[in-house]
Amino acid sequence: MALADRLAAIRPFADDPHFGVREWAWLAVRPAIAERLGDAFTILLDWAADPSDRIRRFASEATRPRGVWCKHIAALKTNPEPGRVLLDPLRADPSAYVQDSVGNWLNDAAKTRPDWVRRVVDEWLAHFAPSATQRIAKRALRSIDH
Repeated sequence: MALADRLAAIRPFADDPHFGVREWAWLAVRPAIAERLGDAFTILLDWAADPSDRIRRFASEATRPRGVWCKHIAALKTNPEPGRVLLDPLRADPSAYVQDSVGNWLNDAAKTRPDWVRRVVDEWLAHFAPSATQRIAKRALRSIDH
């Protein structure tokens, strides 16, 4: 099944009211996302602008370099830069649910690319620093600052 079709099929589950269903949704498609990162970022960019915070979180959570309970995406551990296409639009998301995922995404990347994460966070805070971005930054830098 093509990645776009997989994501379209999983979308209702990604927006399910039950946390467990949402978690299994991103876990189910993560291997396909990891195989087609470029396509995934292109498709998920629209998801990052969705009115539903569940869908916005899915875009971030499904692409985390070191996602929880799943295989890491090695390409994003060494080269997290492509993830900015999703992270930048979410840098000031009003939902704490999404903020946590974005902060965790960056914290994942900080374990192998702390220099890159520090630059991203510094750029965001210098140009755009509402409380949501500050919260994300704190979560993103927790492994670096300790």
